[in-house]
Formats: sequence, structure tokens, C-alpha cells
Amino acid sequence: MKNTALTEKHIALGAKMVPFAGYNMPVQYEGINAEHSTVRNGVGVFDVSHMGEFILKGEKALDLIQRVSSNDASKLYDGKIQYAYLPNEKGGIVDDLLIYRIDEKTYMLVVNASNIEKDWNWIQKFNTDGVEMHNISDKTSLLAVQGPKAAEALQSLTDIDLASMEYYNFKKGTFAGIENVLISATGYTGAGGFEIYFENENANAIWDAIFEAGAPFNIKPIGLGARDTLRLEMGFCLYGNDIDDTTSPLEAGLGWVTKFTKNFTNSEALKAQKEAGVSKKLMGIEMIDRGIPRHDYQIVDADGNVIGKVTSGTQSPSLQKAIGMGYVEKALAKEGAEVYILIRDKKVKAKLVKFPFK
Repeated sequence: MKNTALTEKHIALGAKMVPFAGYNMPVQYEGINAEHSTVRNGVGVFDVSHMGEFILKGEKALDLIQRVSSNDASKLYDGKIQYAYLPNEKGGIVDDLLIYRIDEKTYMLVVNASNIEKDWNWIQKFNTDGVEMHNISDKTSLLAVQGPKAAEALQSLTDIDLASMEYYNFKKGTFAGIENVLISATGYTGAGGFEIYFENENANAIWDAIFEAGAPFNIKPIGLGARDTLRLEMGFCLYGNDIDDTTSPLEAGLGWVTKFTKNFTNSEALKAQKEAGVSKKLMGIEMIDRGIPRHDYQIVDADGNVIGKVTSGTQSPSLQKAIGMGYVEKALAKEGAEVYILIRDKKVKAKLVKFPFK
């Protein structure tokens, strides 16, 4: 089990620690509902240093990214970020990721913790032009400072104007007195905020500085439990739950980051699928009757016929109702359609909705 540079901090703060993607990670501190509310309404800090970071450098770095990723990275400019996925050769998804353009010949890819080795090997397989690749995951720490008060809470620590930084943009600069820190206007919560990348050796100093600067804003540490409920309310996919090596990105609603203006891995097959039409669609599920839709629960119609499967579900702390997401047969995947979730062999009434949940 790996630790992050901040594991001792979490333990000292009384976090409940759990194994996650090979790391010892904090799942909660004071409780998921309270932490969820802190991020939605104020500002909270997630240690997400388990995520993976690769640097790709050289004349052909962009060409390699264009081959392996679904989005069109030629549209990026210095300081711009793009969401994309790595398609496999069988119609599924190797991983979803963020692509950062540092400069014309240097890019950073941010991948999911559970897929670091898999993604590295996959990209390397297509690296036929000698692009310089560096896996900096083990020496990089990452904090996600999320919530509507994030910019105010952090501004005293940097000269970078955080309030004016546009979504999916980043800057490098001095932060908490430490140089070469990358600050990006990204996150996985839908609550606004920033993700801050720096070397492990600076982790404790940066953590302490953030909590000191954020004290007037009641900043708090947040665990992975609230990260999951926050992303689910927004309808953001979680790799391994909602998307994986077997799920179609088009069925998962990722057509918006699938650019057929270029050739990429399996693009012809995906293009054919788009033209023919998908067979199922990822939809939001809102429970009408009492019950929580859990991963792998079956979705059925009024007659009990199986029409889909739940991929994620929870009791929404913000909305005070049970929600989930799952794949439903395309012909039946209509907003407002009444469906049932099989919970312990009992049909429990629900309806299909669009994301984000309201």
C-alpha cells in the first residue's frame, strides 16, 4: 500500500483511512454529508496525490497525443486544458484523462490512480517516434481545493489572479512561497475551485499554508467519500464504475470529446457506431419510492423486463434524495420515463433524468 506525502497529516486529523487504487487514502473526516456541504457552500481540500501525471515532450508529442486520445489536442494553447479519453481497440475506454499544454512541445497528462501503469504502457505502445515520456506520478502531489470560496481562500498565497482564471485553464507560478507550482481551474465536484500540483517535498508546507490562509473561510479537509457524492450529483463518470474497458464512450455520453476530424485509436469503428446509433445510453436515475440505486442493480420496466443496469448511486446530500446513473436501452432512455430498480428482488419506482441532478 502506497502513502501520499500527506498521509501522516490525515491520520493526525482523525481521518478514516481506506485502501483506494493501491493507496492509503482518507475517505472521511467529520462525515460525508458535512464534508459534501462544506465543498458545495464553502471551501474544502482533497488530497488527490494518488492521481497519475505523465510528461510528454518533443517535436512529435502532439502527434502521439492525437493518436491515442479522442479529443483534438491541436486546439490547445499554452495554459489550456482538455478533457479526453484513451479509446481501446475494442470499442471501450482505457481511461479518461486531462491533457495540459505546457508549451508547443510539452504536455502533461493526468490519469486515474488505478490506471497509471496500464495507461503508461498503452501510450508507450503507440510511441513510435521517440517522444520523451516521464512518469512523474510518484514525485508529484496534488491538492484539489474546491468550492465557491476557493479563490478567496487561496488568493493571499499567490500573485496569480485566481478569480479571473477561466475554467480548464492553468498557470505556473509561486504559491505559498514555493516556485514552479501549477494551479489549474479544474476539479471533479462541480463546485468550482482549483487543482494544485507540486513536488512531494513541498506537500506539508503547502498544506499548512492553505489551511492557515483559508481559516477565515472555514476551510476543511475533505475525504474521497464526499468527492464521490459531489461528482455523482453532477453526473461525472467514475472510471471503473460508469466507464471501463468494455463501455462505449458514445453510450457513456462522451461524444462531445470524440473528434472525428482526426484519426485516433479505433476512430473508424466509433464513427460507424455513431452513424448506426448506439444501443444504450447513460442516464440519471432519481428514486421516486424509498431505496438507493447501487452499482450493478438491475433496471427493469413495469413488467419486470431488464432494460439496464445501475453503475453508481447514493443518497444525495445536497438534494436530499436517492440518485444514481446507469445504462438503459436507447429506445427507453427518455427523460422523465418511469422505471424500476430491483432492490433485493423488489421493484422500486424511479424515473430517468438528465445530468446534472436538480
